[in-house]
Amino acid sequence: MLTIITRESEEPIQSQLRRRIVESIHSGQMQLGQKMPPSRQLAGQLGIARNTVTAVYEELVARGYLDSVPRRGVFVARDLPPEPANQPEPAPGTGPDWEARLKQRPSRLRHIIKPSNWQDYAFPFVYGQVDPSLFPINTWRTCSRDALGRSAIDWWTADRAVEDDPLLVEQIRTQILPQRGIYAKPEEILITLGTQEGLYLLARLLARPGTRVGCEMPGYPDSRNIMAAEGADITDLPIDGEGARLPDTPLDLAVLTPAHHCPTMVPMSPERRLATLARARRDGTVLIEDDYEGETASAGDQTTLKSLDNSGHVAYLGTLSKVLAPGVRLGFMVAAPALVEEARWLRRLIHRSAPLNNQRTAGIFLAEGHYLALQRSLRAALDHRHTKVVEGCDRYLPNFRRAGTHGGSSVWLECPPGVDARALFTAACARGVLFESGDPFVPEDQAGRFLRLGISYIDERKIDAGLAELGRAVRDL
Repeated sequence: MLTIITRESEEPIQSQLRRRIVESIHSGQMQLGQKMPPSRQLAGQLGIARNTVTAVYEELVARGYLDSVPRRGVFVARDLPPEPANQPEPAPGTGPDWEARLKQRPSRLRHIIKPSNWQDYAFPFVYGQVDPSLFPINTWRTCSRDALGRSAIDWWTADRAVEDDPLLVEQIRTQILPQRGIYAKPEEILITLGTQEGLYLLARLLARPGTRVGCEMPGYPDSRNIMAAEGADITDLPIDGEGARLPDTPLDLAVLTPAHHCPTMVPMSPERRLATLARARRDGTVLIEDDYEGETASAGDQTTLKSLDNSGHVAYLGTLSKVLAPGVRLGFMVAAPALVEEARWLRRLIHRSAPLNNQRTAGIFLAEGHYLALQRSLRAALDHRHTKVVEGCDRYLPNFRRAGTHGGSSVWLECPPGVDARALFTAACARGVLFESGDPFVPEDQAGRFLRLGISYIDERKIDAGLAELGRAVRDL
């Protein structure tokens, strides 16, 4: 969190740093008693003056957020400043009391945080970013120009409140879904702003206070956040060597990542998949299958719950972000026509259709065969990188427990006793190594035990050197 500093902001750098530290403490990303990086080290990491860091530290010590211990350093205070017991009545004209007015506080949920300057690190083991060296930018530019043709413009410039681009729907139906064993009709497909919107739409349609929803633990934090925002009763779904396991008590909904469990990458076994579908049919459970890595999955990972579903209990969510780019914001839902129809009209209440110019560009990209070619190159690159990361972890992090060698675009590690992932994050950043904290994925009492190494962006030639630096950071601790 401390690394999110930008010189383009109108806010002074000193103010940015002070605010980021306070936010990190309140959100739990920085733990009480945690040692702060030395001022010289943090200044070098951020590319700012040491005096700026020193001034911020001194101010936060005075305000009670930090403690300065002679000859030892600066630490997060164990006794934070108390919240005022009684907020004064706002003076006339000062505006609403938002603390009282807001019915939800999404900013205070546990979120996955990535530094905005992740590209500045020598060894960025970040998740969910697309390697620009593999993306055919000239081809995409050509498809964008084609989307500006007269007939295309006539289509996407119109106010189409609930429609999706028929070209993109057809390409998803005939090119992408069959790879996952799914054969759907156009009325069973809805274009979304990524998988995230699909989760949100389904939660709004299917969850309310008292709805019994199973969420994987460890698991994707936003699936839990979205369901909890609807007041649903959340049941933890434990993960073992065969993937998620449904509880003995019936559920109304279950959110699952069977192909590659998020974040461990463990695939759900064929036997567990069949048993899960049988339970869903028996109990009437709707299974939300988040196939977030379906487009980059290896050839052996093609079986989906949706492909085995013959009763309509599975709502499938896919994304194009892992192949195209996260900023394109295109995904899709495949479900029973009645559910898709309501999701389509609910989407209209939020933003109407997904941007039709982006839909048409992606449709052309698919129709001309560029998507499948890019998909093949990405899968090959990820397979090579995953092999190198596994080898490097065995060499430089031998005491870290790895969830397995199941492929995918990340590797999940559990720290050995005596190593705190939060302290390791700071030490690794100082060496130019950036990884992702595992804290948002696990219960709060397991904070500091796990980390995730993303491999979709880092240059394959830098993997070994980056893991060697990470190993040195461990020894430094």
